[in-house]
Amino acid sequence: MIAVPEFQPLTPQQYFEWEAQQELRYEYFDGNVFAMTGGSLSHGRIGLNVSSLLKSRVQGQGYLVFNSDGKVGISEAGPFTYPDTSVSCDERDRTATEFIQFPCLIVEVLSPSTEAYDRGDKFALYRQLESLQEYVLVGSETKTVEVFRRESNGIWSFIPYAGEDEVEFASVELTVSIDAIYEDVILAQSQDERSLRER
Repeated sequence: MIAVPEFQPLTPQQYFEWEAQQELRYEYFDGNVFAMTGGSLSHGRIGLNVSSLLKSRVQGQGYLVFNSDGKVGISEAGPFTYPDTSVSCDERDRTATEFIQFPCLIVEVLSPSTEAYDRGDKFALYRQLESLQEYVLVGSETKTVEVFRRESNGIWSFIPYAGEDEVEFASVELTVSIDAIYEDVILAQSQDERSLRER
């Protein structure tokens, strides 16, 4: 994310009206807006794969699946973020027009510039959502998936996946292979390994 310089703090409604006129998407925190920067091809492909897998598998079961254009509001007044994928099964989100507020699953694809934020401050924001059951981090440089799951006692458990594992999205009762998440994705590490073999 890149902060917009010399910007007067906006109310949430001013933010919605202003962002609708912009070419880029902007996240909103405490009156300030931050431009969403473009990701790598692998980042975009992974995000598309996750959204497509969820959409195709849970369609017709009461779930709403959103890609990276779907905005999530931590409250009515923000902050407002753009996860790579989000899923809601809450009827209140069915009539939402600008943002959803009750996701059960949020997926972020990691990149070097945002990984610390996704793991730290952003996850802290998402934990405020009482509806959220799972927060998933997907690597864009390594073939790894990390699932943080809210247990019945409110404690978050951590389940790492790698290699040929099957990834469980318990919040939507779905299991998918890591290979499906990384279909048609060439990771930077794979390119480096190929270059070494060709020398």
